Order: sequence, then C-alpha cells, then structure tokens
Amino acid sequence: MLKRLMKSALAACVVLPTAAMATDLDSMTPEQLLPLAQKEGSVTVFSLSSRIAKIEKAFEEAYPGVDLIGLDMSSTKQIARLEAEQQAGVHAVDVLYIADTPVVFSKLLEAKRIVNYVPPRVAAQIDDRYKGPLLTQRLSTKVLMYNEKAFPGGSPVTNLWQLTQPEWQGKVLMVDPSQRGELLDLLTEIALHPDEMAAAYKAQFGKDIAVDADLQGAGEQFIKDLFANDLILVPNSDVLNKSVGDATAKNPPVGFGTYSDRRDNEKEGWALQVANNVEPANGILFPAVLTIAEKAPHPAAARLLIDFMFGDDTPTGGAGFEPFNVPGDYATRTTIAHHPDSVKLGELKAWTIDPAKTAAARGRVSDLIITLQ
Repeated sequence: MLKRLMKSALAACVVLPTAAMATDLDSMTPEQLLPLAQKEGSVTVFSLSSRIAKIEKAFEEAYPGVDLIGLDMSSTKQIARLEAEQQAGVHAVDVLYIADTPVVFSKLLEAKRIVNYVPPRVAAQIDDRYKGPLLTQRLSTKVLMYNEKAFPGGSPVTNLWQLTQPEWQGKVLMVDPSQRGELLDLLTEIALHPDEMAAAYKAQFGKDIAVDADLQGAGEQFIKDLFANDLILVPNSDVLNKSVGDATAKNPPVGFGTYSDRRDNEKEGWALQVANNVEPANGILFPAVLTIAEKAPHPAAARLLIDFMFGDDTPTGGAGFEPFNVPGDYATRTTIAHHPDSVKLGELKAWTIDPAKTAAARGRVSDLIITLQ
C-alpha cells in the first residue's frame, strides 16, 4: 500500500506543475514554450465563442504538434463544469475563455480554481485594468439590436422606457438570463443605475417616476415593467438573431443581443444593427477573459494558446485575433485597431460593468426576475 501511495504521489508531481515551475512558465517567450507544449501534445479550451474553431485551425498551423481541442460552451456551463470536475479531482481543461466575470471572480478565482496569466510578450500593450485580477482579451457586449433593413432611418427605439409601452408589447427579445449570465449582468447593471433610469423616464414621459414600494429604484421598476410588457425569453442567441435580424421581415422585434453577431449578416441573411442612440444606455460592455485552470494538465500549451489569442503585431492582430476583430468587439491590446465599421468605443452608449458591484447586486435581481416570470 505504501509503495502504491508513493507511486501515485510521484506521478502527480510529474503531471502537475509546482508553483516554481508555473512561475518559470509565466516568464517564458512563445519560442521557449513551444517545445514544452509540443511535448505535452495538446491543449483543451472551454470557449464562450464558436469562433474558437477558427483559432483551432490557425493555432495548429502556427504550432505543429500541439492539438487544440476547443469546446464551445456558455460561461454558465463552463463554471458549473469546472467546479464539478475539480470537486471530483478531475483536471481535464487547460484554458477558459469566459465571461460572466462577477461569478467567475467569486466562484472560480476566489476558490483558487483558476489562475491568472499575462503573456510577457504583450503585457506592456495592455492597460493594468485589463491585466488583473483576470486577463481581459476583449470587451464584448449585450446591447439593444434592431433590424436596419426594416428600419432604414435608424433605431426605432431611442429610450429604454419605450420598450415598456404597448407598441413594443411582445416584441422585445432576450436570451433567458437564467441560462446566460451576461444577460443577468445586463439587467443587474440597469438596476444599478436608478438615477439615470429615472431621468430617462422623465425625458420620455414628462413626469417623475413612481417606484413600487417593494422595489429599489427606477432600474428595478424598468425590469418589472419590461417583463409585464411580455418580454420574450429565448433559449439562445441564434433564435434571437434570426427573429430580430431576418432581412425579409416587415415588422421585426428588437432584442438585447451581441453587437458582434452582425458579422454574420451577409452569411445568414440578417440585417442586425446596434441601437446606439438610446437613453440612458443601450446595454453593457463586459470583459471576455482568458485564464488557466488550476492544475491544468498542459500548462505550457495553455500559456502558448493565451499568448496566441492576443494576436501578432499587425493592426488586425493576425490569425490569432482576427476572428474577434469584428464590428462590436474591442481588443484590449492597444496595438490592435478596432474594426473600422464599429461604433468607436468611446461613443458606444453602453455601461461598462464593474464585476464586484454586479456580483453584489445579482442575487436580488435574480430573485426579482423569478417573481416576474
């Protein structure tokens, strides 16, 4: 028995890097990481975006001998799976490409299920606010989207409170926030801006808002009124994009979706466009982060992949970033130019979430939504 235990302990030491080894890996260049990654042979990533398939092809071409296994998975499912696997003593995934940072910080980072890594090659080209506590690769969105072919004069909605009125009854879509944490973050952010929501109400209706006694502020009142106006919850973004963006539709709905999904307009026959001139905001900007799973089985390949996904030194970021260099995605690496068809980041009327504040308020908003469904 003692021999078996000693053998198991020795095997664990061989497979799992010590803290000192991880520190050494953190300081290595891609050229130094490559032979170690080739010896490991593969790297597995959970990805919030299906665009990981394009990264897989480009990464394997750039680094022969390292097999990239990319699994397209929502942030909510990533969190649940990583927790379940690690609680069972399983360490199968290397990298998480994930959003829903309010939950990631509390459930994964604080629980030491993930570790932060900043590639030294690009560290000086990323603002400090995007390097910790987790590394942000890009800013993504959940914002109000409309059909630009059906509404060629621009967004039919210029104030969020219009969505609570009879003309939009049953014509506002959102992916179910119980299935996609980013949508719960969106509603939470609305609740966290009561003064701005109250001012927008007065601008729309010419009077001060009356908030129900059981609610905290105009943001929560908006959420209640939106659900009361038959907000439609859909299972995924594909359903939302087709419903909102169908280029043949005569009177389509609007929806809170992902700005960068309009990259597929031509391929899918959509006419998605962001509704930017909306008071007080059209939605949220949130970080898409890259992080390494604790006890990742392929630690060198994990770091090589994260480095690769920050792109090369060209303005578009090359093969490692170009799948994300689309209208509505915003690189955090300062050498990569934002897509010319994007609304400029400083002009996008979206709130940028503060993960800590969002995490503190999510529970109450989640409970409110349960009572409204």
